Amino acid sequence: MSYVVILLIVVAIILVVMAVGIYNSLVRQRNECKNSWSQIDVQLKRRHDLVPNLVETAKGYMKHERELLEGIAKARSNAVAAHTPKEAGAAEGILGNLLTRFMAVVENYPELKANQNMLALQEELTSTENKISFARQHYNDAVMHYNNRLEVVPSNIVAGMFGFEPMEFFEVETLEEREVVKVQF
Repeated sequence: MSYVVILLIVVAIILVVMAVGIYNSLVRQRNECKNSWSQIDVQLKRRHDLVPNLVETAKGYMKHERELLEGIAKARSNAVAAHTPKEAGAAEGILGNLLTRFMAVVENYPELKANQNMLALQEELTSTENKISFARQHYNDAVMHYNNRLEVVPSNIVAGMFGFEPMEFFEVETLEEREVVKVQF
């Protein structure tokens, strides 16, 4: 009888230790997702700060592109107001599409292309877009690993007991962003 009690106590201790380990690893993965999202947020803020300077530099040269410039300003405002990865994905997709169109239109203005401020801003924006892309990939990888842990046994049991929720991916929402860019000379 005492062997059975000791065995049950040992099994209970092992289960508690396993549950604590699983809980701690879920917390670490959730925090990694939050940290990854913060990295995206930093780059998006950098992008949002660059956009007004880019538009302001171009305004003097691009008299006939007022609609595009206003669209960029509105898309930037919507992107700044986004709070969740889903909202940000949709808003940033629209902003990215407009910025791509903007860069294509800039090619029609030789004086603007030669402007040192514009060249510096374009380089900074390109660098920021690359950083956003890498941060987005890291975030989505972290979310995938975390969400997988929430669905597999035995961590799904612990996750359910402690209310861990799946996280959203940062996805492309606009069809235009999914299309292949066409380059014409």
